[in-house]
This record gives sequence, structure tokens and C-alpha cells, in this order.
Amino acid sequence: MTARYDLVVIGGGIVGLATAYQVLSRRPGLKLLLLEKEREIASHQTGHNSGVLHAGLYYAAGSKKARLCREGKAAVEEFAGEHGIPYEHCGKLVVALTEEELPRLAAIRERALVNGVEGLEEVGPERIREIEPHAAGIRAIWSPKSGIIDYVRVAHALAGEIRSRGGEVRTGAGVHAIVSGAGERIVQSEAGDFACRSIVACAGLQSDRVAAMTGAEGDERIVPFRGDYYRLKPHAGHLVRGLLYPVPDPRFPFLGVHFGRTIAGEVRAGPNAVIAFARERYGRFDVSLRDLSETLGFAGFRRLIRRNWKTGLAELWRDWSKGAFTARLQRYVPELKSKDLVFGPSGIRAQSVNADGTLVEDFSIGESPNVLHVRNAPSPAATASLAIGREISEMAIQRFGLN
Repeated sequence: MTARYDLVVIGGGIVGLATAYQVLSRRPGLKLLLLEKEREIASHQTGHNSGVLHAGLYYAAGSKKARLCREGKAAVEEFAGEHGIPYEHCGKLVVALTEEELPRLAAIRERALVNGVEGLEEVGPERIREIEPHAAGIRAIWSPKSGIIDYVRVAHALAGEIRSRGGEVRTGAGVHAIVSGAGERIVQSEAGDFACRSIVACAGLQSDRVAAMTGAEGDERIVPFRGDYYRLKPHAGHLVRGLLYPVPDPRFPFLGVHFGRTIAGEVRAGPNAVIAFARERYGRFDVSLRDLSETLGFAGFRRLIRRNWKTGLAELWRDWSKGAFTARLQRYVPELKSKDLVFGPSGIRAQSVNADGTLVEDFSIGESPNVLHVRNAPSPAATASLAIGREISEMAIQRFGLN
């Protein structure tokens, strides 16, 4: 017999888990099922990110990212405190190296002030050295409330809350089809078929494919960008105290190669941003013919590459050359040596790209009959997760009449 649910949430990353948690917090007793295709929750973007609690420095005023990052950070910190999950306000320093970068630094400061970032300070060389004694820079923005946390621990705590509220979390349940029936949909998965009134899809790197299963393919597609990190060896860990970032290029959604201390105490440097040849495999040589052919066959990707091929080649060169990667890092920490670095983890960012080759910059939630789709939720989605989940839960309750 096919099991029946009021709501099925597809995706066991932090956004899917936060959404299920927020729904059950508002509608206790709702019959809810969360499906995750991997054997463990938080296996992809949630488990491969930098662990930064973003304060909301960069995002356009009035955007979902600006609002939900600020609200989500407070919510994640409160949730972490309630569940004994450590986090730390180690602070973030965004450093300008040249006079040419100062207008962009000023623009970030203005955005951060409009976004209500706490404790913001514009600093000169002496204060830079007080905060990060080994950093270069002529001017910087200091965000003391930026922090670090382990989002995998947050994800597992959310899964525990979902179960304690009567929801189900099933892993090893990859969804391969969604079929419309008489007043319901059948979600066909590796763990069986499940009938439901409504669906919320938070499928991350597979979000465009899950949307297509419901007939809501849309014009945008996920283009996966892989980012590699180096770790600083223990003897070099003193070179960075907290989070040390460059002034980002406004043409791209990536924040540039930076330094970050993790809650476990190690220091990472990176990531770069190169096209991934597989959506969910993390090695440099990993290739999925399906994923690669879909990326290359997408007109939006080809338009994106034509406009940004020089930047793409530079990123590829740094990806393959440790010397080039080190040289980039030395601009911000001149004392760093290649011998201080060892190759570290990699992550893949699910970036939605429009058919015209432009990047979808803000969080994006799409709708089709009795389905909500999270189409674009890159960084700072982990920081914003509980706020995103709250917003989606309120939409779902209103749109679907969940009682």
C-alpha cells in the first residue's frame, strides 16, 4: 500500500530540514515526510561549505538574501544555543589592497549599514594589524559579529526535532519521478512510493531536475561550480585569527579566495570557483557524462562562458597550480609559503543560471500546483536556513491549506 502524507519535503540538506522543522513548529500533528537520496543527511552543500555565519555584508538592500541572512543568523544562533552546538563570533575582515578597490569597499560598507549589520567598523592599516597581525591591506571593513559554526551538527539537530514532532526523515530515498493523481501526487523514490497532497522541493544541486518532474522546468538551470580549499598546516595556523576576505568582484556571486578559521580550529584558504564536471562528485578528475553534457548543452552556460572566459581560465589555472593559488593568497598574508599549505576539502555550489547567461543572484522560490520549488539557494543559505524555512513554511501553509 502507498503511504499517504500531508506534505513531502524533498531534500535533506539544511534548507529542507529547516523547512520541515518550521512547518511542524506551526502545524503540530501534520503528517510530514522528508526524503533524502543519500544515506546521510547534509551530504552535499551543507556538509561541504565553509561553516561561516554570515552577518549580511554583501547583499543588495531589499533582497531576500539581505533580509533572510540577518534573520536567519539570529535564528541559527538561538537554535544552536538551545541544542548545545558551539559557535563563535570570530569576526570578518574585508580587506582592500589597492586604491582601485576602495570604491567597492565603500559600496560594501553602505550595503552593510543598510542591512543592519551589527558593530560594523571601517579601519585603517594600524587597526587591520591589531585584528589580523599578518594581513596586508590599506583599508578594511571589520564585522565583529560574523562567525563560524558546524552546519552538519545543526542539520542533525533539526532532523532530531522533526522526528520528535512526529515527522519522518528517510534517507536512501532518491526521487526519480513525481506523478499527478486524483487530488494528490505520487512521489516515486528508491525507498518506495509516497502519496501526498503537497510537495516542497529543496533539492539543491538537483533542484532543476526535480522541478522538471512536476512540469515546472522553467528557463533556468543549475550550473555546478566546484571550489577547492587548502588547509594551513598547524605551524602556520597563527597567521590567521578569524575570517579574512578580499573585496569581492561585483560581477560574480563568489566572494573570492579567502581565509577562514573553522569551529574545529583549523584554518582553510579558498575556495576557487571552476565548472564542476559532476554535480555531486568532488574530485578534480570526477566526471558525470550526464551532468557535463547537460551543462555544455545549456545555452545559458555557453553565454555565461563567452562573457567570462578570461576569469574562468584564471580560476582553472589556480585550481591546477598550487604556486598560482599560493601567490593569490600571499597578496593578503605575505608571510604564507607554499610549504604551509596542504590540499583540503572541496565543495560544489548549486548556482542557478538564466537562459540568457546571467546568474540568478537572489534566493529564488518557484511555484506550481501544490508544489513549491527552491530554485536557487547558494550562500548564505546555510546562515539563512531557518529564516528561509520559515518563509517557505508560511507560503506552504497558505498555498496548500495545511491544517
